[in-house]
Amino acid sequence: QVQLVESGGGLVQPGGSLRLSCAASGFSLDDYAIGWFRQAPGKEREGVSCFSSTDGTYYTDSVKGRFTISRDNAENTVYLQMNSLKPDDTAVYYCAMPCVQAIVDLVDYWGQGTQVTVSS
Repeated sequence: QVQLVESGGGLVQPGGSLRLSCAASGFSLDDYAIGWFRQAPGKEREGVSCFSSTDGTYYTDSVKGRFTISRDNAENTVYLQMNSLKPDDTAVYYCAMPCVQAIVDLVDYWGQGTQVTVSS
């Protein structure tokens, strides 16, 4: 049974940093691409970043240079380090699998989501 459990969200000031974690179970990160999506109030869910053993990493343009995706195979956990956060980054962030070019319709499994709020 696939499970994705996110943690690490919270309230941060503009310019600050947060690290999100997603503990995966029921499958190996070596076998599937995994990533992060987000949904802001009143907006559609969008892809943020993906990590694949075969295809490497993907970032949507708005987070390039600020966000870094990584994974710990021993812990079967994927991380999203978010730096230089902006108010526009405020959203519920979801861990998801598979993550194929961050396309929402290709996701089969979603985590429960973690709220990230960037505000002064």
